Amino acid sequence: MIHSTKPIDDATPLDDISGLKLPHNRMYTLKEIYEAEANNIALATLKYLSAPPSKKEAPFTYEWLQQLHQEMFGDVWEWAGEFRQVELSIGIKAYMVPTTLKELADDIAYWDKNRTFDIYETATRIHHRAVQIHPFQNGNGRWSRMLANIYLRQNGSMPVRWQEELLSKENLKQDEYIRALKKADSGDYQSLIEMHKHTY
Repeated sequence: MIHSTKPIDDATPLDDISGLKLPHNRMYTLKEIYEAEANNIALATLKYLSAPPSKKEAPFTYEWLQQLHQEMFGDVWEWAGEFRQVELSIGIKAYMVPTTLKELADDIAYWDKNRTFDIYETATRIHHRAVQIHPFQNGNGRWSRMLANIYLRQNGSMPVRWQEELLSKENLKQDEYIRALKKADSGDYQSLIEMHKHTY
């Protein structure tokens, strides 16, 4: 059973910086850490979104779902790509992460094979389920949105122009995004699907 994304703040607070791979000769501000993460994510963006990735490059298997997080955050965090061992305020119980992520990978393969949904709904369901599971210590929201964009790009659409400060107080789309995720918790995906249609 996947728990609700309520309360959804999307980003786990960075109150634990153990595992930080940046040079240890000084202290870092949160802004500097986020900038380092953004630079790392830019490399994954170039790899997967500059051109449509093949099924071999982005197979959406259980192993690749884990690998993508490592590619996005591995230059900054030692725990990138490793499943969390702690409970968060959002997401399923930590012990359930491997099994539930494998179920998501199996569902994606089934949806693809049977054309269960159109590409926008499939991307939406991947995104939503990934947020619900919250497999990693941090970076889950950005990883979930990247998954959706890679799926869209692979299937003939352009990626969504997600603003990575999506959940900052200054972003007017914050409330819209959170409401869409909460509706999806109840099985109403339409608002979130519409957000996935706002591509480049």
